[in-house]
Amino acid sequence: MDSLKTLYHAHIATLQQRAQQVLALNKLDAMLIHSGELLTVFLDDHTYPFKVNPQFKAWVPVTQVPNCWLWVDGVNKPKLWFYSPVDYWHNVEPLPESFWTADIEVIGLKNADQIAQLLPAQRENVAYIGPVNARAAQLGISSGNINPKAVIDFLHYHRSIKTEYELVCMRQAQKLAVAGHRAAKEAFSAGLSEFDINQAYLTATGHRDTDVPYGNIIALNEHAAVLHYTRLDHQPPAKRHSFLIDAGAEYLGYAADLTRSYAAQSGSLYARMVEAMNAEELALIATLKPGVRYTDYHLQMHQRIAKMLLKFELVQGISEEALVAEDLTGPFMPHGLGHPLGLQVHDVAGFMQDEQGTHLAAPAQYPYLRCTRVLQPGMVLTIEPGFYIIDSLLAPLREGRFSQHFNWQAIDALRPYGGIRIEDNVVIHAHRVENMTRDLHLA
Repeated sequence: MDSLKTLYHAHIATLQQRAQQVLALNKLDAMLIHSGELLTVFLDDHTYPFKVNPQFKAWVPVTQVPNCWLWVDGVNKPKLWFYSPVDYWHNVEPLPESFWTADIEVIGLKNADQIAQLLPAQRENVAYIGPVNARAAQLGISSGNINPKAVIDFLHYHRSIKTEYELVCMRQAQKLAVAGHRAAKEAFSAGLSEFDINQAYLTATGHRDTDVPYGNIIALNEHAAVLHYTRLDHQPPAKRHSFLIDAGAEYLGYAADLTRSYAAQSGSLYARMVEAMNAEELALIATLKPGVRYTDYHLQMHQRIAKMLLKFELVQGISEEALVAEDLTGPFMPHGLGHPLGLQVHDVAGFMQDEQGTHLAAPAQYPYLRCTRVLQPGMVLTIEPGFYIIDSLLAPLREGRFSQHFNWQAIDALRPYGGIRIEDNVVIHAHRVENMTRDLHLA
């Protein structure tokens, strides 16, 4: 805990420096960062699960408490009004006392409506950062200072470079997710249903289904061809072919996002392709380095997909180069290679080229790529290539001018397996790449 306290102290110092810069650039006195509010279900008396403002948890590891406020001026100790009401209907968090509270002035807030009286009176030059514009207006924040784009862009861009405290949190999130993945693999091997595999995952991570950073993808057989499959059948299939799990975990607000694919029987074409995809993913990761644009690696992965198509004789009579140039690999890997990772699973600033928010869109050929940044030390990214049998995407190939080059009988035989995805979370360092996932020996 002492080391975490030291790292958090340095983390806050870094955030304070960024706050000084962005406030000076935008001629502001302070930022008022809101954790958020509970949202009541329409025509009902209960609320949706609370999800904290990511800009709030960048400063303090408070992820479950609405109605909190953080005052940051970049010079004085950040001031946190922590919502802790008298309430016998719900669990109430006590005022925090932890490794991080020495760096934050913590003040109890008994009534959410009292914040107007507790905030500094002068707010004309204060930026509100949060999800409830109406609340900001009630507090006297001008419309031009409610989530001002220049401030948000600056904060998002610099959040791409993780502090040592953030990396420690992300490694801990990896440990939780890896424990869950191992439990899920055992549950699959035992023949359990998607629903029960998910329960095994949650038990191993210690998470509720509202705690995981995104809806777990637990897909057996052809369900693996649905990229964001979250239905969770209660009954196991009559025959097991494959298992794809894309599931993460969270630690102090920071996310892990891991994917693995498994064959029910060894030796099948699908099993051999899983092994090949695993090798290609690791080979690509070995080439990552600062100064190279992420889109170059996405293109490299399509070249590797082309190599797999030829290796397993799913395509014949056409070169790797032509397969990529004609976008014949696209229907097999229709998503991007990966994305930034951090306080959010699809973390911010994937397209930002500078702190002014200059946007570089994904290439037209690959519109679902989530990152076009040049890699820098301190960035954390997912690398998650995939290979799927998706009928709606393959139909144009069947009818197109290259149809005769495809072994449709072999491709159709893969349909019951759905698809393959392998995903690791990596940190870019100056002279090496840290694979947080493989460091924990998740096969």
